[in-house]
Amino acid sequence: SNKMLFILQDPSLLPGQMFQKMEEQNGKIVVGLYAYAGAHADDLQFKKGEKLVVLEEHGEWWKAKSLETNREGFIPCNYVAQADTMETEEWFFRSITRKDAERQLLAPANKPGAFLIRESETSEGYSLSIRDAGPKGLDIVRHYKIRKLDNGGLYISPKISFPDIGKMIKHYQPDGLCRKLGNPCAKPKAQKPWDKDAWEIPKDSIKMVKKLGAGQFGEVWMAFYNNTTKVAVKTLKPGTMTVQAFLDEANVMKTLQHERLVRLYAVVTKTQPIYIITEFMANGSLLDFLKTDMGCKIQLPKLIDFSAQIAEGMAYIEKKHYIHRDLRAANVLVSESLLCKIADFGLARVIEDDEYSPRDGAKFPIKWTAPEAIHYGSFTIKSDMWSFGVLLYEIITYGKMPYPGMTKMEVMSSIQRGYRMPQPVNCPSELYNIMLSCWKDKPQDRPTFDYLQSILDDFYTATEAQYQEQS
Repeated sequence: SNKMLFILQDPSLLPGQMFQKMEEQNGKIVVGLYAYAGAHADDLQFKKGEKLVVLEEHGEWWKAKSLETNREGFIPCNYVAQADTMETEEWFFRSITRKDAERQLLAPANKPGAFLIRESETSEGYSLSIRDAGPKGLDIVRHYKIRKLDNGGLYISPKISFPDIGKMIKHYQPDGLCRKLGNPCAKPKAQKPWDKDAWEIPKDSIKMVKKLGAGQFGEVWMAFYNNTTKVAVKTLKPGTMTVQAFLDEANVMKTLQHERLVRLYAVVTKTQPIYIITEFMANGSLLDFLKTDMGCKIQLPKLIDFSAQIAEGMAYIEKKHYIHRDLRAANVLVSESLLCKIADFGLARVIEDDEYSPRDGAKFPIKWTAPEAIHYGSFTIKSDMWSFGVLLYEIITYGKMPYPGMTKMEVMSSIQRGYRMPQPVNCPSELYNIMLSCWKDKPQDRPTFDYLQSILDDFYTATEAQYQEQS
């Protein structure tokens, strides 16, 4: 190519530099966002700021060569960003949605003035999102569209334009829009991708550290995999399920990957008890979190946002034609930055315990289960929708037991007669109407998760004038 000819003809380049230049032209050059120490013999160690050329891309692990050391090996792709692009900037969050930008900026780690740049959802180009101080200590997020001039310049206000986004940020740090720009939005620390091909792992690769809880089918622990990666481990009591039935289901669960679902990393099935290795969520279950000092102070908008996040995860499960079967606050986990993720999807299907059946009811979550699932064993995404209505009750009451004061048998007979839980105190009528729609007698009359996600995502937008421009 002409580029290569130009490099070969450049008399100022030494032979080594010449080959490096050729490599730079042929491959994508990336820069280390974080230092990576390497965990395996075929990994490539690199420092923050080190330049690497990507040789091959394999999912979350890329093969690369350091332009400093000339060593080759595998790197986690989320530890690097393309050189000489906005990707390397702390304030750039690329393909984050407007809703997720708000969640990130309103996380406890950020203060008013925190900002980020993201790709616009509705048009080509970018948006600037800023955390602003709101009334009664309830901060809000404002969004500004970054527009393009014909000559390539950029502007938010037509009064002043900039050659690039970096210059725009420098201008608005002292000058301000709704307020002065402060620190870039805190980014969650990049989680090293799970090891290549590590699915069935040896039990001795897991070091149990702290027991987090125990349920009727086993325990949950915080643990370390290979002494480096913090994980959660669910141990299943021997006899809870057959290994083959579990593996069949786990192979499906492994393919379900979404920001709102707890990631299933690996399993241990060669020795009892079975271990399920998942990502670690610092704030534990939503049920427990809502009862903590921090959780019980959470205001209504954030409670609605929790509901929207769960609806988003369930909308993905719905799209994949899968069923959860045991949706409730105890099976939703909360991250350090107060993001919700759905756990234990599909697990209820392979439990062999006779008492974990609707007929017995002793261990069965009757209060969360749709009537058709209790009486006819008919589990569908619409029975999950019934459970979601009960989960909304749990959220809005900060983790209260549904159908307070009623036994399981009373609940079953009352529902058949048309009884539904009354509107909880401090529950907006719009939210209670959503609950009632989840509890329609006929499964086909209940809404879809996709529809409910859109309603919950925009629950306040209609009444707020906080957005400069939807983007």
